[in-house]
Amino acid sequence: MIIWLASYPKSGNTWVRALIAALVYSENGIFDFKLLEHILQFPDERYFNKFTKDTGNLDEIKKYWISAQIEINKDQKLRFFKTHHINCTIGKDHFTDKKNTLGTIYIVRDPRNLVSSISNHFNKSIEEAKDFILTSKIIAGTKKDGGMKKDDIKTLIGTWSEHYRFWKRNNDDYLLIKYEDLIDNPLKVLLKIINFLKKYIKINTNETKNNNVINSTNFDKLKTLENEGKFKESVYDADGKLINFFYKGPKNKWQHLLSSRIKNEIETKLSNEMKELGYL
Repeated sequence: MIIWLASYPKSGNTWVRALIAALVYSENGIFDFKLLEHILQFPDERYFNKFTKDTGNLDEIKKYWISAQIEINKDQKLRFFKTHHINCTIGKDHFTDKKNTLGTIYIVRDPRNLVSSISNHFNKSIEEAKDFILTSKIIAGTKKDGGMKKDDIKTLIGTWSEHYRFWKRNNDDYLLIKYEDLIDNPLKVLLKIINFLKKYIKINTNETKNNNVINSTNFDKLKTLENEGKFKESVYDADGKLINFFYKGPKNKWQHLLSSRIKNEIETKLSNEMKELGYL
């Protein structure tokens, strides 16, 4: 059965993934990027090749979302999957269902701070990045460079507000993690995750291990490891230059990066969700 680590892009999913990987898949809590291999991404071509070769076609792939998860769950083992996909239904096709999902850890981030991260990661202007979070769209699910190839498996992400709403309403067991809490009090976040996961698996944890998890997955440590070439999911531009996945982190302050016009547009169009989440 699957526990989803779901989020809109650039909201801290990989950070939470690192916390869980160090907690669950190491004895001492010390993080290594190799541990991320225990928590892969869905959708991904490897899970659909049994059903179709047309993996670049969303209309084709959606027919097999559930079939792929049934195949994954045949051994009845618990698995974590990272996803940016919206938890939607298209026609009769559901992205996931209760038979395949145990629960969801949903990571959310202030959309005003998303803009500069989206701008950096997808090589867009600030204006384009603002439009990105306000407009439904499809991205490549396993993007390794700056473009989206025809045969890349596609991820439907919707708008920022749609993404949050769809995952919240389609879940019986749901833990919300705010990116800002990862920065301000990572130990509190880790303890929330431990309490959530204890319902499903035995967690080998103690104060020393927890501290190791926190210290080895802080933002600066992850950024240093990426700069040393140890992050296999790094993205490069057309000239082969590294586009830092771990970009500004705690230094990302929308107050210094957004014009009043862009700030006001985001706050107006996303006001309901931002108020609900305490961002306004």
